[in-house]
Amino acid sequence: MLQKREYKFWFCTGSQDLYGDEVLEHVAAHSKEMVEELNRSGALPYEVVWKPVLITSELIRRTFNEANTDESCAGVITWMHTFSPAKSWILGLSELRKPLLHLHTQYNEEIPYDAIDMDFMNENQAAHGDREYGHIVSRMRIDRKVMAGYWKDPVVREKIASWMTTAVGVLESSHIRVMRVADNMRNVAVTEGDKVEAEIKFGWEVDAYPINSIAESVKSVSESDVNALLDEYYATYDMILDGRDPDEFKKHVAVQARIELGFERFLEEKNYQAIVTHFGDLGALEQLPGLAIQRLMEKGYGFGAEGDWKVAAMVRLLKIMSDGKKDAKGTSMMEDYTYNLVRGKEGILQAHMLEVCPSIADGRISVRVKPLSMGDREDPARLVFTSKEGRGIATSLIDLGNRFRLIINTVECKKTEKPMPNLPVATNFWTPYPDLYTGAEAWILAGGAHHTAFTYDVTAEQMGDWAELMGIEAVFIDEHTTIPQLKRDLKLGELFYA
Repeated sequence: MLQKREYKFWFCTGSQDLYGDEVLEHVAAHSKEMVEELNRSGALPYEVVWKPVLITSELIRRTFNEANTDESCAGVITWMHTFSPAKSWILGLSELRKPLLHLHTQYNEEIPYDAIDMDFMNENQAAHGDREYGHIVSRMRIDRKVMAGYWKDPVVREKIASWMTTAVGVLESSHIRVMRVADNMRNVAVTEGDKVEAEIKFGWEVDAYPINSIAESVKSVSESDVNALLDEYYATYDMILDGRDPDEFKKHVAVQARIELGFERFLEEKNYQAIVTHFGDLGALEQLPGLAIQRLMEKGYGFGAEGDWKVAAMVRLLKIMSDGKKDAKGTSMMEDYTYNLVRGKEGILQAHMLEVCPSIADGRISVRVKPLSMGDREDPARLVFTSKEGRGIATSLIDLGNRFRLIINTVECKKTEKPMPNLPVATNFWTPYPDLYTGAEAWILAGGAHHTAFTYDVTAEQMGDWAELMGIEAVFIDEHTTIPQLKRDLKLGELFYA
């Protein structure tokens, strides 16, 4: 299910013909070499494609419009090897619709002190050309990433790779379609939002289906398919019977297998990549989807509980952005539940009634069947585990009426001090930065929701860049946050978006 296009990034080098054809030949050779070595380095998640040196307004405009129409092009990397008169870039920049990285680098790492002359100076003047180009991009109020450093530096290559992930997130956002099964939880504010504005800003399509439409898909799943998936469950997970009869236990698990297959077929048939459910409207379903939703999330689908379509789309986005990352640790919907306020041991217990993605699990995963007061259905099966340790980010996309705001909180995930044998759900336990009390106050002041899209694998910087490219407000809560500064930032945001 976790499918995305084979994206590429165009490398566009700026120059002009003031210094003659020989210099232009050197510029082209240098930029080709840079592209070839970037691709050979293995540091970048996507291929870089060299484009002929851009020296005229007509060629720049044509190249950028070709980038717009090439569905495999996820972004444009620009670099001014020599001096490139910035007015030549105005028409092309005004029409570019792909993410833009301004790579401020130069071909040579060190000044050739013994050999440098005016010919070398004229040919190698990115310090000059990139400033001229940067001025016009700033004057045109175009959002872009500016990245300074030597192109062979591993740190610079890591930064390019990180930006590529963000750029793909921007492109993939327009392919996210969320299927709402039933509606939002009654009278809950934060799961609501302007779906039309979300489609304008992010490209998300959010559609509603009656619960029994998908229940029919679940009902149509064959017994043989259910049994085959059951065999997979029993081979993959530890079955914790909690005193239940083994056959009766298996019947409950089989219900989730049927739901998983029926939901996935319906999603594939209708071309949706994310789903929301609501325990208050389950129609003909025998159980609240638990294990089934957890498995779908693990396959790459986004999910939001109680009709929270914004979280569902964000979970899908984070899964796409982190796809293929080496040593990925996982992404999931999460919900704030309860605090540990013991000094020195502070944290927030994260969970949900059932639906936490097993991609974030640490160690073995078990299946348990326990009563659930919500939903008024039979006892649902669910995957139970604790999460990995390490740094991650919790994000909350909220609708403030006149704008969307993305809140990005850096958190430190850790193990709870003691086991919780009577809590039959998957859990995560984290302390928000800069500390529990400041982090919680900042989150509430910013209007953050109780549902989050959480990931170990996408950085706060990447999500901030994504928000900027989407034209929405980003609020960071991290080790540098203070409440007075946050309040000032929020007030400035109100002025900026008034």
